Amino acid sequence: MKLPVIKHLTNFIEENDQDYVLETIETLEALTEVPSLKDEELDVIGELISNMYGAVEVDKMIKEGTPKKEALNNFMKRVLGSIDK
Repeated sequence: MKLPVIKHLTNFIEENDQDYVLETIETLEALTEVPSLKDEELDVIGELISNMYGAVEVDKMIKEGTPKKEALNNFMKRVLGSIDK
């Protein structure tokens, strides 16, 4: 996951609508079922999906009242904490 990508997607959600990102996630998930995709291509799609889910989660925190910068930092701390375990 990349914080600049998540931040950009969070801004996109704020300016547009979360539904665009959720529909894109569904489309990318459907693409992963193409049998001819190479591992590298699946990795890229997986990274995109992860970043989009991250942006949706950050957007949820913002809507619950957490300031954007704090929501982004808390999300990344949670991700890094889960990796360390």
